[in-house]
Amino acid sequence: MESSPFPEEVPDRRVCVVGSELVENYTVYIIDVTDGDHKWTVKHRYSDFHDLHEKLVAEKKVDRGLLPPKKMLGKNSKSLVERRQKELELYLQTLLLQFPQATPAPLACFLHFHLYEINGITAALAEDLFHKGEQLLQAGEVFSLHPLQLYSVSQQLRLAKPTCCNGDAKTDLGHILDFTCRLRYLKMSGTRGPVGTSNIQESSLPFDLSVFKSLLQIEISECSSQQIRGLSSLRSSLATLSIHYSTETMMAILVPEASEFSQWEPEGAESGCPVTAVIPVWRNLTTLDMSHNCISTIDSSVKLIPKVEFLDLSYNQLSTVENLQHLYNLVHVDLSYNSLRVLEAAHTRLGNIKTLSLAGNQLDQLTGLTKLYSLVNLDLSHNQLAQLEEIRNIGSLPCLEKLNLSSNPMCIIPDYRTKVLAQFGDRAAEVCLDGKVTTEKELDTVEVLKAIQKAKEVKDRMSSGDKKISEETRLSAAAPPHLSSSSPPSSSTSSTCCSTSALAPPAVTSSSSSSTSSSSSSCPAQQSACPSQEVTSREEATVPRSVLPPVDTAPPPASFNTNTHLLSADSAQVQQPAVSLSEHTHCGAPPRITTTTLTITACCVCSSRPVEATCFSCSAASCPLLSPHLLSSSFNKDFITQLSHHLSSIVKEQKRNSTEEDEKEEEREEEKTSESREVQSHVEGTDVGSLSPGSRDGYFEMGLDDSVEESVCSSSTSLAVPPAEEA
Repeated sequence: MESSPFPEEVPDRRVCVVGSELVENYTVYIIDVTDGDHKWTVKHRYSDFHDLHEKLVAEKKVDRGLLPPKKMLGKNSKSLVERRQKELELYLQTLLLQFPQATPAPLACFLHFHLYEINGITAALAEDLFHKGEQLLQAGEVFSLHPLQLYSVSQQLRLAKPTCCNGDAKTDLGHILDFTCRLRYLKMSGTRGPVGTSNIQESSLPFDLSVFKSLLQIEISECSSQQIRGLSSLRSSLATLSIHYSTETMMAILVPEASEFSQWEPEGAESGCPVTAVIPVWRNLTTLDMSHNCISTIDSSVKLIPKVEFLDLSYNQLSTVENLQHLYNLVHVDLSYNSLRVLEAAHTRLGNIKTLSLAGNQLDQLTGLTKLYSLVNLDLSHNQLAQLEEIRNIGSLPCLEKLNLSSNPMCIIPDYRTKVLAQFGDRAAEVCLDGKVTTEKELDTVEVLKAIQKAKEVKDRMSSGDKKISEETRLSAAAPPHLSSSSPPSSSTSSTCCSTSALAPPAVTSSSSSSTSSSSSSCPAQQSACPSQEVTSREEATVPRSVLPPVDTAPPPASFNTNTHLLSADSAQVQQPAVSLSEHTHCGAPPRITTTTLTITACCVCSSRPVEATCFSCSAASCPLLSPHLLSSSFNKDFITQLSHHLSSIVKEQKRNSTEEDEKEEEREEEKTSESREVQSHVEGTDVGSLSPGSRDGYFEMGLDDSVEESVCSSSTSLAVPPAEEA
């Protein structure tokens, strides 16, 4: 403990009556008392002087004639007041000289020594603890002290004087020391401005906390951190530390030794650089409240408080959140009413906290809160949050139960509550928003919003998929095919070096099972890799033979550029029929259209004739009427549109025919039903107990009617590709 803040000797005391004032019908004298650098003012009427003198005469044998006599007439006259003012000043100065060491209690109380003078303050505190100290300790209550009182005790301990100056055992300093050694809960409350009528500024008074040996909790307010001594002596016992209106840095409170040692490390830490001091950690500190200060940064002093669970840094000047990753046990963090604009990657600094208050800041986005998975209570009120999309960043937090978004710009949005709750999906009923429990009506609205949101997401995915397909189509159409002109002729079965691409018309669905027809293509000019196109489809439609369109009714549009993929094909070969349709009957069924899976191989150099393919249902030979170069270029939008419309008209015609057949079938069913009723009336007369052989277990077996089986058998039709005539 430094000696400079505490004077070694008691300063001189002076008393001066500086004036008077008339109050009602009596005169009050104004007395200035000086004790070293401290001054204060006391006001008394003449009757107070008379009472003091009577006590001193009785207790201290003071001369009775020392006090000026009373005046019955003209006592408030100006001349009498001025003369009595000088006489009273002389009277007080005489008393101070008569009792230089120990001021009598009546005189000390008259001059307010118990409020502003060191000895008077300690004597009054000791007497108070003598009567009530034991009760306060047993009750475990918080004991309040003023910095001026603790300053007086600290200064008394430094003076080489008896602990009891006035001879009264009740005012012995020992009562104070005994109490402070056993006290567990202390509150130090200073004042702003001067104390009472004095010029004493408590924030500038140094005091020593080392007299407290068993403190578990201490709260200090309106005291300068530079004047606090002995705080480091509480590291081994203190569990709760609260500092308000007292400091500008955390370092000044947690590491007061930093003012003497520039290079320091916490106890037990491994340091790669030389240090000048090893500072003990706060072993039992779990709660640190440093709200209402002027702290601008969270410095490295937090390394000394590894066990802190509750941290309150509200009402400061923080603009960033740093160094909190050293606090592994943090559970509750209050950073409200600071200057935070953004909070990035909060999970890397705040760990597994449960309560986080960010109210009263300037946050406009919540991207840094997405991974605070253990968060239960979040306060974001009085910020600058305007977009509902920001709530998605916290909507996936699995443990969040209480959310406060009041006094944000987004609160004026219509149906703000339901739109916010909708961001939590299935957990909307578990979230308490702005201190209000979610109602059933709000939950119903949330379900509607969720359905709309899901539909929108599906639509977005489909549109993004279409964009991706269009982009791939554009790239594939723009890329020229690679032709090989130097390959030697093949001496055996031609190698499968033809590129295969699966193409499906827009109106049908692609199938995984395809019938591939591969043949060796011999070209007089070259025998090389021949690209093949594979048309894959899996939808069947029953169409009468009369509905089948002529193959030359849908030629490719004039804008269709056939030279894009076939660089060396003849113009005669390019103009192949657009669609190859064949009639094929199998299983004894009427003619049907079956979209088969074909692999059409054409030489990219000569393309002399299309290669035959095989129908997957009946192994009949068929020849595609769709030219290979048209297949490879079938992504042309005009051609696809015409082909799609043509196929749609066929399907519609088939549906109309099917409807007519269904009506005829219903008429036949009605006739059969009437016949079955006659048979049933005949069966009712037979023995019910006799079961058929197929129902020995008491249950009737049910199967398809023969007519139904016949209709099922006749429902399979196929679209085969007949061989085309050579040009």
